[in-house]
Amino acid sequence: MSLYFERRQVVVPGDLLAEGNYRNGNGTFKELGKIFASVIGLAVVKGNVIHVVPLEGVYIPKAGDEVIGKIVDVSLTTWQVDIKSPYFGVLHASNAVDLPFNPLRTNIRRYFDLGDTIFAEVISFDRTRDPVLTTKGKGLGKLRGGKLVEVFPTKIPRLIGRKGSMISMIKRETGCKVVVGQNGMIWISGRTSEDEELVVSAIRKIEREAHTSGLTDRIRELIKESGRKNDEN
Repeated sequence: MSLYFERRQVVVPGDLLAEGNYRNGNGTFKELGKIFASVIGLAVVKGNVIHVVPLEGVYIPKAGDEVIGKIVDVSLTTWQVDIKSPYFGVLHASNAVDLPFNPLRTNIRRYFDLGDTIFAEVISFDRTRDPVLTTKGKGLGKLRGGKLVEVFPTKIPRLIGRKGSMISMIKRETGCKVVVGQNGMIWISGRTSEDEELVVSAIRKIEREAHTSGLTDRIRELIKESGRKNDEN
């Protein structure tokens, strides 16, 4: 039995992944006792089954990215964060707490607990271990209340717009706070649930029509039209 890929290595169709007593799973095919990739993605082995997780729509972290995630595990000195990626983010207390932290005296859950949503920055990642996060920085930290929306990470540049033009216009026209993660997660907080839903509608329209021109003007008109209807009601 032989494996021909590293842990979570990116592979392309036709790459030889394994041979011997392995079974082929999703994203692979088997031929003459050898297993090959059938899609572009991350190669993984679970037991004796080889899978390839497709890369389309999957967020792969890189240093400098700002991401929105949810705390899914807590230890004495670290939090594990679901960042909607094949990799979980790791947030060490030293990258979240300004004061000296003694886990024997201070309960780490005072800062972030299970289920909390945070806005963090990826400070290191090399595929051999999970990405390391920090919440030390302007605007980073816990996100309270609001609404979370998920889109394909590939749509984020269009949502932000050139020099931030699209997202700035949406914030200005709706009066909502909007935080955008490179991992496709978006947090929205408005004065009313109707304002938040309007931002969601704008985001979904951008998601559908990202490939078209004149989109900024159409989004502005969508927001203004909704405002006129609310005034009439």
